[in-house]
Amino acid sequence: MFLENIINRDAVLCNAHARSKKHCLEILSELLVRTQPDIAAEDIFESLIERERLGCTGLDVGVAFPRCRVEGIDQCVAAMMKLSDPIDFDASDGEPVDLVFGLMVPNEVTDEHHADIAMLTDLLADAALRQRLRQATSSSALYKLLIEAGRLYAPGHLQTAHGS
Repeated sequence: MFLENIINRDAVLCNAHARSKKHCLEILSELLVRTQPDIAAEDIFESLIERERLGCTGLDVGVAFPRCRVEGIDQCVAAMMKLSDPIDFDASDGEPVDLVFGLMVPNEVTDEHHADIAMLTDLLADAALRQRLRQATSSSALYKLLIEAGRLYAPGHLQTAHGS
């Protein structure tokens, strides 16, 4: 899976202003449904909140990966935002979050969807990529960095991404 198959450039937002974790999830839900006109942002927001109640989706080091299952889609749909000011996301390391990658997955999760999630988690764990994402000054630059990095982490290219 290449990242450009699940994230649209309209679903990437640089220097977003979120007042709180809840507000961040509201913005994220609006980004996630931009390519899904039959899905209401309010429904996605409620699903993201419900998922957060099960356990924080903060990955530490200033990154959060909120995700939820959604009826009516057959592939993952992603969104990304870089916050202008970090917010408390209840991450286990106590670090505020400034990079938020959201994901909607189908209700019936397949091995391919699990592989997508694992690839995205690996991608977000890359310290050099996180630094480049934090230096991005526009939504288009943020999108371009994501897509380029996603190609390195796609199946068959993982060894290159990790320097093996």
